[in-house]
Amino acid sequence: MPTTLSSINFSDVTDFVVNEGHGVKGLSDMGLKTLPKQYVQPLTERITTSTIIVDDSIPIIDMSNWDNNGPKIGEKICNAAEKWGFFQIINHGIPLEVLDNVKAATYRFFKQSAEEKNKHSKDFSPTHNVRYGTSFTPQAEKALEWKDYLSLFYVSDEEAAALWPSSCRDEALDFLRNSQIVIKKLLEALMKGLNVNEIDQTKESLLMGSKRINLNYYPKCPNPELTVGVGRHSDVSTLTILLQDNIGGLYVKKLDSDDTWVHVPPIDGAIVINVGDALQIMSNGKYKSIEHRVMANGNNNRISVPIFVNPKPNDLIGPLKEVLEKNGEEPIYKQVLYSDYVKHFFRKAHDGKETIDFAKIN
Repeated sequence: MPTTLSSINFSDVTDFVVNEGHGVKGLSDMGLKTLPKQYVQPLTERITTSTIIVDDSIPIIDMSNWDNNGPKIGEKICNAAEKWGFFQIINHGIPLEVLDNVKAATYRFFKQSAEEKNKHSKDFSPTHNVRYGTSFTPQAEKALEWKDYLSLFYVSDEEAAALWPSSCRDEALDFLRNSQIVIKKLLEALMKGLNVNEIDQTKESLLMGSKRINLNYYPKCPNPELTVGVGRHSDVSTLTILLQDNIGGLYVKKLDSDDTWVHVPPIDGAIVINVGDALQIMSNGKYKSIEHRVMANGNNNRISVPIFVNPKPNDLIGPLKEVLEKNGEEPIYKQVLYSDYVKHFFRKAHDGKETIDFAKIN
């Protein structure tokens, strides 16, 4: 197994990174000076300064004093979901220690040997619910993305105790548990904006019946201007709850723009929230899931920890009847099985917003 830069034949980079489990961290740790050709993105996919604006920013919403100011805060949440699809929340109630611990656990997992991490890869993991990997869908991509990840689908505390890696299990579970209250507040506010005044058990299952937490690692990259950490996409979730570190690199496409991207600045203790495709479909297009992508970094390693709040795999998703009844709207989207929608997303490379076409009424 190659362990030094000189011993790698770069025609075999994909095998080293993907199949042997070294990930892009393995390449970065060897002190690469030049980006392997497998990671060079087409010009149209690169993030350039000509398309980035720095004088605009996604909304920042203060969640404190919810008991007294809930309706006003709720209006801000709904407005942000319509106009931006992204916003940051502060004073959300998740202890800062919980956020710091899961960031530390992310570094701890990825510092392990390739052999240890590869125990959780597609070929070796004892469960589909735990997956270590790199890029997005390597077998379908013309150019790979500069990212490694650990994906943990939550079923129960018992399964997590048995199958999640011990290096990060407790911290990931703690972040999941502590996010529950804020997730429910966000969804209650967003549902009120759709004429749904109460979230019963059926609605709760539909909106947040399953959850997945990812630990993402973006190692220092040679020639970051030639590649991406993550390509253009929107999430397939109901909501995504994202913890950034202080490095930055997340860019959001401005609504109704051809190619204008806004940086999401790291704010200490803040959580980034974004609308996913499932909520866009359920809101019949009122709330927007927005394209976003991640820039590679030439100076620093970077991490992020998203929680994807999803319908259950066997749920049918489509425009909510309350939404259609409120304004006499015609549905833009058909009813689709959520697991079919997710499979469609993961079969192909990142392609902006094209996945949503799978659910549109022709």
